Amino acid sequence: MILRTLIDPLYERYLIMQLRHVPRHIAIIQDGNRRYAKLLGVDTASGHRAGADKTEEMLDWAHELGIGHITLYTFSTENFSREQDEVGNLFSLFKEKFISVLTDERVKRYKIRVQMVGDRSLLPDDLQAAINNAEEATKDHTGFHLNIALAYGGRNEIVLAAREILAEVNNKGINPDNIDVHTVEQHLHAGKGLPPVDLIIRTGNEYRTSNFLPWLASGHESAVYFCAPYWPLFRKIDLLRAIRIYDQRVSAKNGACGSV
Repeated sequence: MILRTLIDPLYERYLIMQLRHVPRHIAIIQDGNRRYAKLLGVDTASGHRAGADKTEEMLDWAHELGIGHITLYTFSTENFSREQDEVGNLFSLFKEKFISVLTDERVKRYKIRVQMVGDRSLLPDDLQAAINNAEEATKDHTGFHLNIALAYGGRNEIVLAAREILAEVNNKGINPDNIDVHTVEQHLHAGKGLPPVDLIIRTGNEYRTSNFLPWLASGHESAVYFCAPYWPLFRKIDLLRAIRIYDQRVSAKNGACGSV
């Protein structure tokens, strides 16, 4: 362990020196909190709290590397099928963290804008209130964007956008023939300012993207990086390795364009 604390910073610097391109928008599927808790022989709530602590640590890395947008997949629409106690504990944890945004020195220092992505109508009123307060308190921050995908489902977001567009066709007389890509994008994450996803990271040794941000990620052919560590064990080195995959892809693409 002592040797690792000495080697890791050196390897981090080595990886940083290799990078020429840093993604503007990284989306992370934080997988493995429950398996981490099982590994340690603690309750599931402790695993989720460890994952939340890792998220806060990652904010320092994002600021240091100049990443503009991070979107975290924290709770999917499918997660509502979990045990009620677990869901209740998660909502309490989410509420606590959103409330802490109001006093978090890191949020103020880095000028982090906090936003929720997902169907907030599915959330309890007290959690919605905490989210609204955090969003309002940080709405003028321009350091970088921290987007929390909560009560989120890739297919569900497209369904919700389709409903809004259909309502405008019926109520405002919009011509269906005028509906285009720009129209759909206006109704996806309206007002959130989310750019296309450059890189998706999934932890926990799972090899699927779980329909995460399909319009912004799959539609823009983002790079994908799967890694073994459970989310609470995710390291800065793992983040840098993921960014290296993106960097290599961009460099190869630029090289291919230059050779035409």
